[in-house]
Amino acid sequence: MNRELVVITGMSGAGRSTIAHAMEDAGWYVIDNLPPSLLANLFDLTEKTVESIAVVVDVRGRQFFDDLNRSLAELVEKGISRRILFVDASDDVLVRRFESTRRPHPLQGNDRIVDGIAKEREKLRELRSGADLIIDSTDLNIHQLEKKTEELFHKEGSADLKVNVLSFGYKYGIPVDADLVMDCRFIPNPHWIPELRPLNGTDAPVREKVLAAENVSDFLDRYIALFETIADGYIREGKKFITLAVGCTGGKHRSVAIADELDRRLQKVILPRGQEISTQAIHRDLGRER
Repeated sequence: MNRELVVITGMSGAGRSTIAHAMEDAGWYVIDNLPPSLLANLFDLTEKTVESIAVVVDVRGRQFFDDLNRSLAELVEKGISRRILFVDASDDVLVRRFESTRRPHPLQGNDRIVDGIAKEREKLRELRSGADLIIDSTDLNIHQLEKKTEELFHKEGSADLKVNVLSFGYKYGIPVDADLVMDCRFIPNPHWIPELRPLNGTDAPVREKVLAAENVSDFLDRYIALFETIADGYIREGKKFITLAVGCTGGKHRSVAIADELDRRLQKVILPRGQEISTQAIHRDLGRER
């Protein structure tokens, strides 16, 4: 396991939290505000479970800065790759961001925001000069900053979009986390076939009956085409997770069979720009019927 560490630091208001969230979505194990003196312990505790760690560190205090240097030196001795990412932005932009949130700068005290920024910039001058990577967010909005982070730290094998195909029963309510909801109640209900009633959509006889029904094949083809159309846009806008909900009356027969088939087909989808997707089928209400 080739372990690596990225220390995220920089100016307050420049986008450290945004970068941390984007790295977490890209497959990194992210910890916010970890005291630098605990870095070595963290790597020891996660030796067999975590490969890539990103830590957001506030090093405005001198003691924290010294602790960070010692911890990084210790990690290098252990053969652990580490990089320092410094997030910066122009003073004018930082002032506007603090004013828009109506929050004081951590170092301004009774002074103005610009005074707090000046103090912080001076304290971080040495750290910035030794950074391995500097991201300037002056001209970036939050989505552009997320995209830039993903381009820099995307983990090979991690999906660009994670898709949950969720079957459900309308009589139990529409899932609150659904991004798209499709109604399968146009398909004849296997519930009314005595030999199929005790089975569910994961059983072959039910699955075959549902998928062979009139218009189902066309429905599935059109649904996959719809997904291909919107998935590229979702990824471009920074959306990492999507829930496709498929419902029938009780969530036992039709929606289960359709969700499994959609999951199977989605695994074969190749998006226009080669983005990777991962899918799983979840049956919310299966087994709920008494």
